[in-house]
Amino acid sequence: MKKILIASVTVFTLLVTQSCNRKVARIAESEVKDLSGRWNEIDSRVTAQELIKECHSGQWLNAFVLKNMKKPAVIVGFVKNKSHEHIDADMFMLDLEKSFINQGDIKLVQGGEKRKELRGERADQQDNASQSTMKSFGLEMGADYIMQGDIVSNVDSYKRRKTVTYKIVLQLTDLQSNEVVWFGDKQIIKEIKN
Repeated sequence: MKKILIASVTVFTLLVTQSCNRKVARIAESEVKDLSGRWNEIDSRVTAQELIKECHSGQWLNAFVLKNMKKPAVIVGFVKNKSHEHIDADMFMLDLEKSFINQGDIKLVQGGEKRKELRGERADQQDNASQSTMKSFGLEMGADYIMQGDIVSNVDSYKRRKTVTYKIVLQLTDLQSNEVVWFGDKQIIKEIKN
């Protein structure tokens, strides 16, 4: 009887362990996996790449280079999530920054919290670094333009089907004049069937 009880407990333990195992598999970054129908990292990356490519083809860039004989400096400001779901706008802003750098014809300038951290490090160097290696205040590159934007969404549903439309709107503004020199948008529409 004792052997049967031990065997039963062992079999039960094995069954429970096997049914609770989770499988995790790495997938290629380029492989599209849209499990939930919500905004995901592929939407973020592809949207950033396409909008920055469009931004670089705008007339503002050639006009600036011809007038100033140098690359413009751009800062990525806030992109606000006004959609119906949680979207990590910081991840999208990083994708925008990466796309700007990869295009190669602008200079990217840090802003926000990152800029505060850099200024704090420079302040610390004034007391703790050798004079020959410390970085001076007042020599930052000022940005010529700031990119800002919004992510909005719309949900349309009927019975077991719904479509979710994401619209990403970006504006590039001249920091001296407040003139909007480029305006771009992209839509992603997802159909979800339950």
